[in-house]
Amino acid sequence: MSGMHAWWSRAAATGRPRPGGGFPAVREDARAVDRRLRDRRPGGERGSVAVEVAVLAPAFLGLIVLAGVAGRTAIAQEAVESAAHDAARAASIARDAATARTSASAAARGQLDWQRANCVDQPTVTLTGSAGGDPIDFDDAYTSATGTPTSVTVVVSCTVSFSDIHLSLLPGMPDGRTVSATFTSPLDRYRSRP
Repeated sequence: MSGMHAWWSRAAATGRPRPGGGFPAVREDARAVDRRLRDRRPGGERGSVAVEVAVLAPAFLGLIVLAGVAGRTAIAQEAVESAAHDAARAASIARDAATARTSASAAARGQLDWQRANCVDQPTVTLTGSAGGDPIDFDDAYTSATGTPTSVTVVVSCTVSFSDIHLSLLPGMPDGRTVSATFTSPLDRYRSRP
């Protein structure tokens, strides 16, 4: 057994370091680290930041684009819900079906224009009616008997455009998305019908 190894075995068994300070293995590891740091040449990792940016930049840009798409869709959904509410309310206070159709479409377009929803075309407004809980034609809702619980339901649909968000970064992303909302409003059951 060499002298150093014998000493190390005794020091490890007794738990005492050698008289110059520290266990030999710890001191040797510290010297090796010092030597590696001293020998390190400047520029040894040149270009590593550029590689990291090249790898992470597309992922970061993709996240920004997805946030834009999600935000645009959420804002459009809120605008369409408000438009459906306003259209149903406008239809329910009209005295006849023709006026109700015109009022509902105008209310939906006005709300979507006011909220600046990026609809590709004019919104689609679908009107239906119900009397006593049974579905009926929209026109028939306005000619039902007085006292009958009657309501009108409006469905507003809008295709939101993503054309100004550059989705070419993310292959397979759509150019737009259709959002829709439904709202029902009761007709005054004791109002006279035409």
